[in-house]
Amino acid sequence: MHQQHHPLLSASLGTQREIISFHFGEDNKRQVYIQAALHGDELPGMAVAWFLKKRLQALECAGQLKAAFTLVPVANPLALGQHWHGTHLGRFHTLSGQDFNRKFPSLGEILATKVAHSLTQNESDNKQIIREAIDRHYRDTIAKTELEAQRFTLMRMASQADLMIDLHCDWEALPHLYTTPHAWPDIEPLARWLGSEVQLLAQISGGEPFDEACCEPWLTLAERFGKEYPMPRGLLPVTLELRGVRDVSPEQAEKDADAIIQALVEGGYIAGEAGEAPALINPATPLAGCEYIHAPHSGLILYRQALGAWVKAGEVVAEIIDPITDQITPLIAEFGGVVYARHWVRFATAGMLVVRLAGENAKRAGSLLVE
Repeated sequence: MHQQHHPLLSASLGTQREIISFHFGEDNKRQVYIQAALHGDELPGMAVAWFLKKRLQALECAGQLKAAFTLVPVANPLALGQHWHGTHLGRFHTLSGQDFNRKFPSLGEILATKVAHSLTQNESDNKQIIREAIDRHYRDTIAKTELEAQRFTLMRMASQADLMIDLHCDWEALPHLYTTPHAWPDIEPLARWLGSEVQLLAQISGGEPFDEACCEPWLTLAERFGKEYPMPRGLLPVTLELRGVRDVSPEQAEKDADAIIQALVEGGYIAGEAGEAPALINPATPLAGCEYIHAPHSGLILYRQALGAWVKAGEVVAEIIDPITDQITPLIAEFGGVVYARHWVRFATAGMLVVRLAGENAKRAGSLLVE
């Protein structure tokens, strides 16, 4: 194992930050990238990453790594420093108001002009050409802000990978994941080992999140040049939502780390016998099929359905209570599905997203992610 330090552009005098990455294995033909806490207050992934570092060290010493691994346990030093009167504000950048997992750059069209005359009739060579073009782009592009420097640093490392695992969590939630339809067959074993209860698929979810930005260049270049040249399949992205923000424990983190290792063994990234993966709990569903239910007015939230409950159309999921007027407003599922995530606070402001259901019938369009 060796570690690298990636200094970021300082936003202000005396506030120099850096991202630290850990690297394992020497076979660069296959690469795996894993990061945690892109939203700085989502700590279950950071705990899992710490256990993964120990596992990868041992596997490297045993000569079992069949790919090069990059691990970033703390992907967002900016967010880790954002505290307001004892409350950690980790989702949004306080200077710009931007969500830390949005607005990542799309490079496909830029790279197309740079690699057009370099591609060959050898798929392996083309893969290396694309990797080098990605690296040069981020090496030569000057970040204008600290946030942009952080984005570029993460993207420079992650976009090289064959498999990219982004560790997140939700407010209160079942274990679930996001990936693309083209990646799902390869990601399914990870869902099985992890015990993911909801698998949400979208090719483009809107907002330019990290996972989609990592695979976008590979998909764009394959579409552009695939008829003329043998193009690599490219990066497989997955965002793992490791339950809720309070679900941080050594027992759970170690179990999740072991599940990820087993999936990597099954995928051929680590030597060994993975055994038989558990059954998939629920089949994959489209992200567009999720139903987001908001509070029409302010009040106390009383949940009437537990996480994991299957709700039919027309059933009450929660109630918003005004204890002054005694107004009770039921939040009713329009389409239905499994309750996979809900807000951890119990007081709603008007318009607040309260609960989410995963189904197949909502058919939302536009931006599909939580804003």
